[in-house]
Amino acid sequence: MEKKLKDLREEYLKIPIPKELNDVVQAALNEKPRKKPRVGRNILVTAAAALLIVTASVNISPAAAKAMSDIPIVEKVIKVITFVEWKEEANNSSAVIKTPAISGLENKQLEDSLNEKYLSESKQLYKEFTDSMSKLKEGEKGNISVESGYVILTDNETILSVQRYTDTISASSSTESQFDTVDKKNEVLLTLNSLFKDDRYLQVISENIKEQMKWQMAEDPEKIYWVEDDDFTAFKGIDENQNFYINEDGKLVIAFNSYEAAPGYMGAVEFIIPTKVLTDLLVGDQYIH
Repeated sequence: MEKKLKDLREEYLKIPIPKELNDVVQAALNEKPRKKPRVGRNILVTAAAALLIVTASVNISPAAAKAMSDIPIVEKVIKVITFVEWKEEANNSSAVIKTPAISGLENKQLEDSLNEKYLSESKQLYKEFTDSMSKLKEGEKGNISVESGYVILTDNETILSVQRYTDTISASSSTESQFDTVDKKNEVLLTLNSLFKDDRYLQVISENIKEQMKWQMAEDPEKIYWVEDDDFTAFKGIDENQNFYINEDGKLVIAFNSYEAAPGYMGAVEFIIPTKVLTDLLVGDQYIH
């Protein structure tokens, strides 16, 4: 397994741009416009063809995407790609594990640390699945389903928010997620603490979430949250390590995994925090507004 991961990583980092692709792109970039309308149209067609080939190559080969990240016309487009995907089916069980990789950051230390983390998470998940399969007796069915992947939640000029999720079905089902939000201009990883002047935000956000929980339960009897004061499992509040992301509307979203704030049938739950309750606490309005 270690050798496979090493080989995949080396391929990801070292595969060069195909010569044919490089020739097409350079031809499109170097072609000078002429006076005749027909020839001018051909230039646009050639450039469009080059871009089409580039886009197709990014979708088909993560290694090509990494190699092409030095081409200016492509660098701004590549944000998150699938580094590697594992699929396994055995004993009435299955696992599909997709590992993302962030590409195009000038801050290679940040880029490498995130990608190494993603790879390590996927490797551990795959190991847990195969270990479970190896413990089954002959003829025994595992009845386990694991699906892990990622979602690009926000991708604009300022930030990139990526969710990595794992859905597991066994005797019961659960969903766990982790989130990373990157400041694309300054190329730093944002933390919950970094968004606020001081730790007053912890209580303010916690109280707002409790209000939202109670309101939702009053509106919909099918919804249940662990928020009652006399319940030993009640939601007490968030801490600085709480899962969060910033959505496309510039709103702070607090996320909970299955069973963290509600019964399992509720799945993973999220709460959008109104910016008006955070305004006086925020360091600025660059991210949240």
